[in-house]
Amino acid sequence: MSFSDPLGDMLTRIRNAIMRNRSTVTTPASKLRGRVLDVLTDEGFIRGYTEIEHGGFKAFEVELKYFEGAAVIREIKRVSKPGRRVYSSVKTLPQVRNGLGISILSTPKGVMSDHAARENNVGGEILCQVS
Repeated sequence: MSFSDPLGDMLTRIRNAIMRNRSTVTTPASKLRGRVLDVLTDEGFIRGYTEIEHGGFKAFEVELKYFEGAAVIREIKRVSKPGRRVYSSVKTLPQVRNGLGISILSTPKGVMSDHAARENNVGGEILCQVS
């Protein structure tokens, strides 16, 4: 099955799993998805993920994180979509919830959070926002 927006599909799977209070969610594996999951793990929004074999294809099993019964991820949304790409320079990077959330960017130096992009003085495509 082909998707026009694989990253949006992964974010929707995570959002749906959180609404159902699931502890894990499975999504097909790709390099971009893995790098976005690395950023979510480093920033403390998910416990982690593992690569598994699912029906002959590689997949990621994402462990969601909960604190006192509530999900750590309150909102996760796609910003740059296939029909409308959104780019930002380092000077105009938006802050999510006054710095409590993060934006995940695809930069020339790799996929990173907005905090890391400011430290490395690079801008790029804003993939999603998490709070």
